[in-house]
Amino acid sequence: MKALANAVVLLSGGLDSATTLAIARGEGYRCYCLSVDYGQRHRAELAAAARVARAQGALEHRVVKLDLAAFGGSALTDANMAVPVAGIKGGIPVTYVPARNTILLSLALAWAETLDAQHLFFGANAVDYSGYPDCRPEYMRAFEALANLATKAAVEGTKLTLHVPLINLSKADIIRRGTALGVDYALTVSCYQADDEGRACGQCDSCRLRRAGFAAAGVLDPTRYRNS
Repeated sequence: MKALANAVVLLSGGLDSATTLAIARGEGYRCYCLSVDYGQRHRAELAAAARVARAQGALEHRVVKLDLAAFGGSALTDANMAVPVAGIKGGIPVTYVPARNTILLSLALAWAETLDAQHLFFGANAVDYSGYPDCRPEYMRAFEALANLATKAAVEGTKLTLHVPLINLSKADIIRRGTALGVDYALTVSCYQADDEGRACGQCDSCRLRRAGFAAAGVLDPTRYRNS
């Protein structure tokens, strides 16, 4: 019998990463989940990540603390910058965190090397997203190329693969896929300014995308909102 392959799954605690974990497990990978406490204002997502990892049977869930708030430059890490609630507009929004996905993927890559894991899973999405440049398919291909140039494992002949199974899916399709795999979306938190109890604002870009996704998928939205 072929041994199951190890995979590191970046787990934010949101809808997309929970679905990505379910896909990885459904494909038979032994999943190690990594979350990063980077100074984000929506810290409730870290508790959500722990819930999701337990519910889906991850072999291990680690949280790495990293203070990106020291640099600021984003409404998600700087309390002096307001999270936009006027609706989704074009361009790169103030909720973009400089270099965040590069940093998160690099941490996942480092852990993967120590686990002899050849696979990284990341829930990036280039369809229903907020204009982030580090969610594009060409960026994902570039990072995979970097991983295969810059690691001991790859140089010694072990190819590393970055899986982005949601990259071309709409939010509705992601929700349908996750629902079919048994994902409990009530455990997740997507809001950029969720309160300490994980209740969503219902107004930020992430809330709007999530709510519209459930409506389009024809699936009951289990999100808890502060005003409900």
